[in-house]
Amino acid sequence: MSRRVEVGLYLPQVAMSPDDVLGKAVAADELGFHSLWLYDHLYAPGLPAQDSFEGWTLASWLLARTTRLRVGHLVLCNNFRHPALLAKMATTLDVLSGGRVELGLGSGSVELEHHQAGLRWGTFAERSDRLGEALEVITAMMAGGAASFDGEHYAVTDLPNLPPPVQKPRPPIHVGGVGPRRTLPLVARHADVWNVPTYGLADWEERQRLLDAECERIGRDPATLRRAHEAVLVLAADDAALSDARRLAGRRYGGDGWGLEAGGYIGTPSMVLDRIGAAAERGISLFVFFTHDRAERATLELFAEHVLPHLGGL
Repeated sequence: MSRRVEVGLYLPQVAMSPDDVLGKAVAADELGFHSLWLYDHLYAPGLPAQDSFEGWTLASWLLARTTRLRVGHLVLCNNFRHPALLAKMATTLDVLSGGRVELGLGSGSVELEHHQAGLRWGTFAERSDRLGEALEVITAMMAGGAASFDGEHYAVTDLPNLPPPVQKPRPPIHVGGVGPRRTLPLVARHADVWNVPTYGLADWEERQRLLDAECERIGRDPATLRRAHEAVLVLAADDAALSDARRLAGRRYGGDGWGLEAGGYIGTPSMVLDRIGAAAERGISLFVFFTHDRAERATLELFAEHVLPHLGGL
């Protein structure tokens, strides 16, 4: 697996028109960003009166309208789709997009929307068990041949999945979280990429050591697991503009869980590049950024001109 440093953009699809979303995706495609990431909710959490597009449909549309950009979700909710169907959807989209799908999957994070939609919720332990079985089904279906799995929550029998995915051995599977008892074992066993979410940035290095130990315990080489930071990016051309950008970021991402102060990437291009370099030295090779201004073109151009060209030297 490649260890070159790459940067994606997280673009929560709330209160945006189709042209807004597409324009930002096309800009990311043209400017050389690695990927674009969406959320997977039935409506924007805490903002039920705002427009919010369904994540999988939107990803399919964006892949059809771009040429190089990779698209994924951080993360798809396992409770929304049976894993056999999800594996078929992801494989199909991987083929149709020429191998540009990234597959992030989680156990679900918003209880209320599940109750409102009549979807099964359960304890975190139950949801983690379901997620583990779902990952078993998905990897089996993307491995070629007919898939079979008999678990407590899911069962498939001699289920074909043709054509196979373009990417080999499959589209990269991202599993996010830092919980040592349930999440990190799932990452070690099933993920191609460990996503450190914003709320885990403060102590991610300690959790990385636990993850490496878990990989070794089950006989996996920790070096085969790519590591990613999901973080807020506050970027400005100079110190004067940075002050305004910080204030905007504080209004949007100042709450608990965003990791703005503990793990945000804040500064001018040279400052941000140094911060990326320091994280890369400690094992992070994919950075997925919420920008302070929701991916305005000027910020993307500033990053593309002054940061992206230097990532190859990290």
